[in-house]
Amino acid sequence: MEEINIGTILSIGFAIAVIITIVKTARIVPQRSNFVIERLGKYSRTLDSGFHILIPFIDKVAYIQTLKEEVIDVERQACVTKDNIQVGINGVLYIQVIDAYKASYGINDYRYAASQLAQTTMRSVIGQTDLDKTFEERAAINEEVVRALDEAAAPWGIKVLRYEISDIELPASIKDALEQQMRAERERRAAIAKSEGERQALINVSEGNRQEVINLSEAEKQKQINEAEGRAKEIELIATATSEGLRKIAMAINEPGGKDAVNLRVAEQYVKEFGNLAKAGNTLILPAELSNIGGAVAGLTEVLKHAK
Repeated sequence: MEEINIGTILSIGFAIAVIITIVKTARIVPQRSNFVIERLGKYSRTLDSGFHILIPFIDKVAYIQTLKEEVIDVERQACVTKDNIQVGINGVLYIQVIDAYKASYGINDYRYAASQLAQTTMRSVIGQTDLDKTFEERAAINEEVVRALDEAAAPWGIKVLRYEISDIELPASIKDALEQQMRAERERRAAIAKSEGERQALINVSEGNRQEVINLSEAEKQKQINEAEGRAKEIELIATATSEGLRKIAMAINEPGGKDAVNLRVAEQYVKEFGNLAKAGNTLILPAELSNIGGAVAGLTEVLKHAK
């Protein structure tokens, strides 16, 4: 019975030893990971993703490094700006292991070291920057921190990808001063906008008045041109009609009986106008040849001949 129990115990012990040996011999490295292998306490090699066989009890996995991008929260720190204003700054750091050997043996804890270095670098950069530019040039500050960190972390096998300032906390007195400054700036901009609006309104009114005067003068000019053209056309028409009438009168005189008709018409007009003259006033001036109306008519006829 005792022999059976000893045999069973030995069998179980052997099975356990075989399992441990298999576990220590076969290793599967996940994707985007590196296993750092030491042989008898000395660095041997770095295993990439996949299946690997180790020498049991001689080779061991000393470090497991991930090659994925890591996010580290940089704790709030007090920084003093160039103009002696104390601010509290929170940040977020993005890093990635690019050399598992250096990350394992170059430094004890690269995450803690990167966080502390980010804080000290941020204090240095903020100390060279005025408070106003701390808000305006946040991107430039982030780039400066990344440049300094990446240079310092190169021996650790670490690549610093980005650094972002997540929050800037100001003292209460500075917040009140900034609010007053922003309020004054908004009022100044409102006053400028109002004055610009009034100025533009005056310009628009004066421009409208100027355009109105120009339009009125143009209208008056066009009116005078139209009236002049109308008068010229009227004179031309009257002259044309008069010449046409005279031509027709001359033609009528040369026809048979034309002269007698003219003499009769002149005599009638003479008598009519003389009668109107007599009605116009109390004083009457008589021509010397009043008794000889026929002679007057003959004289007018002679004038018409010369006019022809």
